[in-house]
Amino acid sequence: MAAPVSPLVTAARHAARLLPARAAAPWKGYTIQAAANIAPNTLADANSRALLVCNGPLEHYDFLIKSEELRNDEQQRRVIQCLQKLHESLKDYSISPNSLLSKLFAKSKPPKGLYIYGDVGTGKTMVMDMFYSHINVERKKRVHFHGFMLDVHKRIHRLKQSLPKRKPGLMAKSYDPIAPVAEEISEGACLLCFDEFQKYCSTVQLDSGIDYRKRVLPAAGKLYYLTSEADVEAVMDKLFDELAQKQNDLTRPRILKVQGRELKLNKACGTIADFTFEELCDRPRGASDYLEISKNFDTVFVHNIPILTMAKRSQARRFITLIDTFYDHKVRIICSALTPLQNLFLLEHHNGLQESRILMDDLGLSLDSAGGLSMFTGEEEIFAYQRTISRLTEMQTEQYWKDGDRSKK
Repeated sequence: MAAPVSPLVTAARHAARLLPARAAAPWKGYTIQAAANIAPNTLADANSRALLVCNGPLEHYDFLIKSEELRNDEQQRRVIQCLQKLHESLKDYSISPNSLLSKLFAKSKPPKGLYIYGDVGTGKTMVMDMFYSHINVERKKRVHFHGFMLDVHKRIHRLKQSLPKRKPGLMAKSYDPIAPVAEEISEGACLLCFDEFQKYCSTVQLDSGIDYRKRVLPAAGKLYYLTSEADVEAVMDKLFDELAQKQNDLTRPRILKVQGRELKLNKACGTIADFTFEELCDRPRGASDYLEISKNFDTVFVHNIPILTMAKRSQARRFITLIDTFYDHKVRIICSALTPLQNLFLLEHHNGLQESRILMDDLGLSLDSAGGLSMFTGEEEIFAYQRTISRLTEMQTEQYWKDGDRSKK
């Protein structure tokens, strides 16, 4: 499902398709590890073998099916076939290091990208990783939306700070940082693979009606506790201490630096951190905070997650961003909550309708004209809720726990 995007993002995407790349260092903070880089396990071993003998994502997919690591899914196969065509069109594709304008007016256009959408847990990230692993483009990046946009805003701020100061009494000339920022970004990669991001693409749906994250998999142990359980805080504290014994560190407060701000942790040990929901989501936190936590810790305790109603919409959005960021960086989570996982989000339609009506009146919109907007229908929020529940379910599996162990990498 695609969300409305700003002109800045559109321009950055457009330029990233057209321009060459030189250095990859600035992207390290938000580059996602592809499937081939995860910790050793059965599926990872099969992926490694497939990379040696297969010539593209379609052969890779068939290899995993024959190895009985995946089941044949016709919806996934249809998307893989589209990715195979894109893979073939990108063979030996390169961009000459000319200017932005020459790219914009070039007669030969780059191959058209592919935008995959569909329900949660259906395998969109998996098929993207297969495509990315086999693509032969020299400069490629697998990135996430939150980190990408944070980097864009940092670059804009840096450019504006570097402008000469306005002389007294003179009007400042307008300055548009979009083009130079887009050119800078494109110098890092000529092919970008995004999670939860739309570019200039053909679209293909992947929706077989199966959430593969919720299939029966061995559990990593009890990682999701109810606050109503007896001595739940003592149990979680004991689990923290057991994990801390394997760390070469003392349990102590920590301070992380996030874009000139301080993020204080009351309790941490090595790569293990302990938070309350209030500390992470009730306060004005954002993707930059969660990315910094993900860089420093592979295991995070989160205490006292409430039921996330429409009255807690801001907290719910922060929690969704938190889980998305942790999931992308394979951060392991142990938490306590007021309600079982499936009931974590509670949509109160009457409250949401009242808020929407007030906003519609402020914008001068009729009910008919606003009916198709996701901000009023709640469709995008419902999808985000479902994705979060699905990801939290997978994050409790033994496989995810193994993949998130950074001590073995």
